Amino acid sequence: MFKNAYQSGLLSILYSCGSNPLAVWGKTVKNGYVKRVTDDELHSLVIEILAQNVVTTFITCPSNLTVLDDRNMKRRFRISNYTSGTKVRPFSCSMPIGLNPGWNQVQFNLADFTRRAYGTGYVETIRIQIHANCRLRRIYFSDRLYTDAELPQEYKLFLPSTAPPPSQPPPDHLPTKPETQTTPQPAPN
Repeated sequence: MFKNAYQSGLLSILYSCGSNPLAVWGKTVKNGYVKRVTDDELHSLVIEILAQNVVTTFITCPSNLTVLDDRNMKRRFRISNYTSGTKVRPFSCSMPIGLNPGWNQVQFNLADFTRRAYGTGYVETIRIQIHANCRLRRIYFSDRLYTDAELPQEYKLFLPSTAPPPSQPPPDHLPTKPETQTTPQPAPN
């Protein structure tokens, strides 16, 4: 997807506060919307994706989460709060995700997912698709798992009640800050 772009460290593919956050994303909308709104809890701009049916409204970068493995096979990962168990099929893997109310930071180790599901090596991400109903602040790739202290300030999400004073660095004991907010919805029929 971004194989011709500089990819070292952190690569942001969606930042809701940017001048054109959906520039590289396609939108499919039916009985819903994709728009930038101000989140009351964060006091920050976020991308909101809402619809009556989660299947019909989504954003895509160029994206399901589709990866290319070292056997030149395209594999799709579907991560959903509607799925109750992991199912591995030859070209797709469905996995459940448990989310807390409010904002959640979600991290996927795609190399580990690919190795564990298919016994192959991760090469690159080809596509990402995110369905309604959720709010997004940032989506990014990283070359490794970064601790909160290692992340640049603009990648951190401090809620107003836990934001450190500007003159002090954040304490190491703060919980990991969330990146995406999702609202569980009933499974589509």
